Amino acid sequence: MSAEYLKELFGLDGQVAVVIGGAGVLGGAFCRGLGQAGAHVVVADITDEGCQRRVEELHQLGCKASYCLVDVTSRASIEACLEEAKKVSGRVHILVNAAGVNFGSRFLDHPEEQWDRVMAINLKGTFLACQIFGRHMVEHGGGAIVNIGSVTSHLPLSKVFGYAASKAGVLSLTRNIAQDLAPHGVRVNCLCPGFFPAEQNRRLLDAERIENIMRGTPMKRFGEPEELIGALLLMVAPKAGSFLTGACINVDGGFTAAWF
Repeated sequence: MSAEYLKELFGLDGQVAVVIGGAGVLGGAFCRGLGQAGAHVVVADITDEGCQRRVEELHQLGCKASYCLVDVTSRASIEACLEEAKKVSGRVHILVNAAGVNFGSRFLDHPEEQWDRVMAINLKGTFLACQIFGRHMVEHGGGAIVNIGSVTSHLPLSKVFGYAASKAGVLSLTRNIAQDLAPHGVRVNCLCPGFFPAEQNRRLLDAERIENIMRGTPMKRFGEPEELIGALLLMVAPKAGSFLTGACINVDGGFTAAWF
């Protein structure tokens, strides 16, 4: 198998990819992977500073990139993001929904406003973006959407039940959307990371919980953000992932498999 064939198989030249949540740790890995595969990356996030920093990083890597601000709880904001992304070449080929938020507390103490915020960003935001960008992709004959789930899409995890419920919803939503959009050439898949050094994990996990997680992870370590790129490219590459939709890929060091 030649290098030329692999480049053709996983290459994204001419593609426009929007990464919602692109200013974050995992979102940054997605942006780098898509950009280095040849796509023009549109970094979409809620802060101007975070977006600018990510675009500068991508430009330093020789990638094509721009950005737009987006609030995923607002339909109007997501629609404006799509319009901004369309300025690159008239259409968007790839959408990655990587925006997310988490709060940790015991069930009986969990504030209702925190539950509402998690659901609004993690689940409703994914629904809105899939609907808005999905309609655009249908109109243009196809595309690829990747929603970011979690190991908690499958398994309970103490003190983050709201997050787990939202990510279970993301996985279910993905499978249902995939069925609806498959006849229109739009592939929709779910990438479920295990435990990575994202900001919310550093904030929520104390030493004892980290030890418990490592004990339950066959590979006995946290993942590195760049280790998500291979699965992402398989899901979005027009040739490599041409028959892949409605799927879930767990990139978790064996954590999920160890539970089943």
